[in-house]
Amino acid sequence: MTTKSPLLSRPAAVEAGGADAGVAAHYGEPLREQRALAAGTAVVDLSNRGVVTVSGPDRLSWLNTLSSQQLTGLAPGQSTELLLLSVQGRIEFDARVVDDGATTWLIVEGAEAGPLAEWLTRMKFMLRVEVADVSADWAVLGSTRRIQEWPQFLVWEDPWPHVGAGGYSYAVVGEDAHPGLERPWFEYLVPAADLAATVGDRALAGTLAAEALRIAAWRPRWGAETDDKTIPHELDLLRTAVHLSKGCYKGQETVARVHNLGHPPRRLVFLQLDGSQHTLPAVGSEVRAGERKVGTVTSVGQHYEMGPVALAVIKRSVAPDEVLTVADGDETYAAAQELIVAPDAGQVVGRQTGFLRGTR
Repeated sequence: MTTKSPLLSRPAAVEAGGADAGVAAHYGEPLREQRALAAGTAVVDLSNRGVVTVSGPDRLSWLNTLSSQQLTGLAPGQSTELLLLSVQGRIEFDARVVDDGATTWLIVEGAEAGPLAEWLTRMKFMLRVEVADVSADWAVLGSTRRIQEWPQFLVWEDPWPHVGAGGYSYAVVGEDAHPGLERPWFEYLVPAADLAATVGDRALAGTLAAEALRIAAWRPRWGAETDDKTIPHELDLLRTAVHLSKGCYKGQETVARVHNLGHPPRRLVFLQLDGSQHTLPAVGSEVRAGERKVGTVTSVGQHYEMGPVALAVIKRSVAPDEVLTVADGDETYAAAQELIVAPDAGQVVGRQTGFLRGTR
């Protein structure tokens, strides 16, 4: 059962659906809220997120052996992202990570907290670690700026779009030209009982605003851009969530093989949609090249500057200049693609740089 946020009692609040059920989609003025969130004057209620803690002296070395990320040197307050993969290299969990010196905090999608805690508990063996799903006790608030008035709260700073140590960019633009730079992102861990008091009279934005900014930043989200076959390369997640030269972990062989010798079968793409219909296609709509289905819309939003935008996962073989459309029932939307993951991503043996440069 979804727990509803106390902030849904605010005037004009409209509850979101799907993965964001339990918090507000908007508070009556989605585009105004989005402008305020982008400017750093509003915060977004993400109390539907799940929170899992790992405590004990072995926590970081243990998580390091299980995940795609190098965690043994993670300093208190430092933020990162980790993936837990299947043997085939497919993404099973994607967690935002911050450590406070005694406990490692993992922020995940709400539905994933219980399964993640159970999975980690099964992996404990004799190590000095304790795992807990503390989602009921902690809420998350999102912001595009570091809020100086909240020094008492632990904060996760999204590493996206910077290429972390051991990471690699599959984008055709350099890090200094990545649109994700326009969306710094912070998630604050706040005691659930203090959520309303912490927000106070601060301006609120809904999840529609946060999602539109995320899409424009090319930032993938677990459960939206991922399915049961997704590997990190397809979403450009090697830049923030994978350390390519760390020790062995489950799925590492696939990560290394695709990166060095192969190509990911699909690629994430940004779509600028035709807004003349004054509607948005549904998530799950087909992306077509002519009459041929080449992918699926994974996220869609109304951006306050660009209008209708979307993320989609399409076949690697689709040409960068291919004319695409999005089909939602009887509605068809023209869709201009903007490369996120380069079609020639992977097969980096012999490359001289960490970027796959090309025309944006």
